[in-house]
Amino acid sequence: MVVVTLVGNYPVAPLGGILALLWVRWSRTPWQEIGFVRPRSWTRDLAVGIAFGIAFKFLMKAIVMPLFGAPPINPAYHYLTGNPAALPGAVYLLIAGGGFGEEVVFRGFLFERFGKLLGSSANAKAGIVLLTAGLFALAHYPDQGLPGVEQAAITGLALGSMFAVTGRIWIPMFAHAAFDLTALVLIYWNLESAVARLIFR
Repeated sequence: MVVVTLVGNYPVAPLGGILALLWVRWSRTPWQEIGFVRPRSWTRDLAVGIAFGIAFKFLMKAIVMPLFGAPPINPAYHYLTGNPAALPGAVYLLIAGGGFGEEVVFRGFLFERFGKLLGSSANAKAGIVLLTAGLFALAHYPDQGLPGVEQAAITGLALGSMFAVTGRIWIPMFAHAAFDLTALVLIYWNLESAVARLIFR
């Protein structure tokens, strides 16, 4: 559990997610226990995930993060502004590392492991959401500092709550990828400051 969590997903995305999936196969854990349940409608889950991810990114950038006093520009990724050469690698890392890797580790794998430890009651699930959001937030400190921790904590709470309620990983996975790709669009087109100052000037 510690190894999978600490491996992280960067820069060898999505190594953490791959290790978690190997553990599932090796331990013969049923796939549905880490959220891999066939959706009733792939189209609906994809649409809901993408819509939620985009809207949530704008909400975070325009309202939540300014209330925390976060800088309008994310300095860790500002090198992506107007940099087409960096786009393919960034898109790959955001989809494979963020959408897939981080969701498999922080929602699927850790929810299953903590669930075995803490149980499946409502209080246990709430505790697991808090624990996994905290670990997810800490994983963002090395490259993004305190603002990255704050944003990841709130994002982890939202995606973790979604996973805790549904037990399905697809919508959080699609939402996470859409959230990160929206952030990339804002950075690439140098729109971060404009969106961050949309409400609070």
